[in-house]
Amino acid sequence: MTGQEVVFSLLGVVAVGAAVLVVTTRRLVHAALWLVVSFGALAGGYLVLTAEFVAWVQVLIYVGAVVVLLLFGIMLTRAPIGESRELDSGDRRAALAVAVATAAVLVTVMVMGFRDAYTPLRAGGGSADALGAGVFRTWVLPFEVLSVLLLASLVGAIVLSRSDIGPGPDGTGQDEAARPDSGGEG
Repeated sequence: MTGQEVVFSLLGVVAVGAAVLVVTTRRLVHAALWLVVSFGALAGGYLVLTAEFVAWVQVLIYVGAVVVLLLFGIMLTRAPIGESRELDSGDRRAALAVAVATAAVLVTVMVMGFRDAYTPLRAGGGSADALGAGVFRTWVLPFEVLSVLLLASLVGAIVLSRSDIGPGPDGTGQDEAARPDSGGEG
């Protein structure tokens, strides 16, 4: 094993370990902080693979924006910050068994599917020029479909988080006072 492979393997172990802690901790803020560790290890893996641009995008977008947005959402919704029994299913052994089985199946499929596919690392393969050419020439349609999917999930999250949307007292979706034709102040 080369030094790159050792560092990459260690970063993978850190990322997986932190991801396990994200889903097993009972404190929501601690879960967000473990998510930062997992994303940071992924960025380190990108650096080892000579994808510097992707690594910095990982740090700026996921660590810098997504986790901050998650923490901001926790604070705005007044979610329980301390230990919460509602976040725990109570059956940790079953959850661990499902997680291990899923990971084993995914790793097996990846290893079996890409057994002979080995690409040697070359400098500059993860540069902004190479990445831009790949995204905007070869992968432009999946990239745009993914952006629409992310936009739809953002709109769905906003709708789900709003407490003023929902059936009113008459079951129609608006309060009587909020209707424009009811003469209310709405």
